[in-house]
Amino acid sequence: MSNTRSSAQHGHGKLIAVIIAAALVVVLALLSAFVWPGWALNKNATGTQNSAQQTAEPTTPSIKATALPDNATELLKAMPDSVLNYARTKADASTTWNSATPLEEYTLTYSTGKKAADVTLVVAQWSTSDPAKTQYDALAKNLTGKSIASGAVKVQGDTTGDYVVKTDSGDAKKATALWRNDTVVFQATGSKAAVQRFYQKFPL
Repeated sequence: MSNTRSSAQHGHGKLIAVIIAAALVVVLALLSAFVWPGWALNKNATGTQNSAQQTAEPTTPSIKATALPDNATELLKAMPDSVLNYARTKADASTTWNSATPLEEYTLTYSTGKKAADVTLVVAQWSTSDPAKTQYDALAKNLTGKSIASGAVKVQGDTTGDYVVKTDSGDAKKATALWRNDTVVFQATGSKAAVQRFYQKFPL
């Protein structure tokens, strides 16, 4: 009986030794993956950092805004020097919508310093909201690309107009944002990414 007990104890001891050895292998594997070289954690952290760097966009311009002329009207003075990292680099009187007889109209360029990201803004004002709405509706009808966004423009809770954003029908990488705020109509064009950032932060 003692021999049988000794054999059983010996077998039991070998089983415990095997379990301990297996556990040590698992622990060492975990340590080697996450603690010592650190590649498992660092790889994920690097991926997160790269993703954040790719998605983060500047919010202030790296170039100076061009000054407005001394005789600038109130409408032109209301145009911001910058929107996020887009600085105003050009502001000229224009006649793009001359057939709609606005009181005044301007074409402005907002730039990050990279021409490919430039946003061109056409803005015009009418004496009342009706002709401004007529012009907005006509322009909106001509936007035939894929719809990105649309809705109502609200100021202090009151609806003062509408907006629509669509891709260019001939180039899906470009887009146009069109909106009306009471008597003023705005149209921003440029690359899809630039327009989407720009119009959402434009203060008027």
